[in-house]
Amino acid sequence: MENTNIGHHISEQFNKELEDIRNHVLTMGGLVEEQIEQAIKAFTSADVELAEQVIKQDNQIDNLEISLDRECTQILALRQPTAFDLRLLMTVLKIINELERVGDLAEVIAKMAIHLSDIEGNKHNPYYEVQHMADLVKGMLHDALNAFARMTIEQVPAITGRDEDVDREYASILRQQITYMMEDPRNITRTLNVLWTVRSLERIGDHACNICEHLVYMINGEDVRHISHAELERKVKGE
Repeated sequence: MENTNIGHHISEQFNKELEDIRNHVLTMGGLVEEQIEQAIKAFTSADVELAEQVIKQDNQIDNLEISLDRECTQILALRQPTAFDLRLLMTVLKIINELERVGDLAEVIAKMAIHLSDIEGNKHNPYYEVQHMADLVKGMLHDALNAFARMTIEQVPAITGRDEDVDREYASILRQQITYMMEDPRNITRTLNVLWTVRSLERIGDHACNICEHLVYMINGEDVRHISHAELERKVKGE
């Protein structure tokens, strides 16, 4: 189901304002995706310089959120939109908040990369299990942003359904790291850094799901938070 309401107003300026906002959200989303990618790369390659770069760039994401918030507020005040236009702007405000939080989580991962480097030095540990979990959540976020770009919710159930895979990965890594701590107390500090990282990844998956739920509200006008996955599928299909 794709929505084509953008670009169908009498005012060409209003059309441009809404399209600009959508494009700015996607720009912000692209930066956040890059932050996650770089943070995980820093973590798995013990690259302190890259981790510090991720931390510094978080301000850029924060500034984009502030700018988009201001744009939406101005349109709400001047245009007094209704129906889909109003839901679009409300959804944008929610999505940029989700993205800002994801950016913060990428910063946490970068900080854990620095802490691990302090502990392990230049020793390279690829952390394959962390990389696999990161690939899952990056895919969820990318697909959620793609759904927003296309103004469609057809893939929402498939995207949110992958959160169960993320949770299983998280539980598996948690058990593994606890075992390491029990085997040798010297592993505790290192393990805690890994656990903070995978917890951040798990939360990124949750934010991707939240974006999908916001999209359903934007397109269908229905609040689908706190419902079962099966019920979400029915609502998306219009049953």
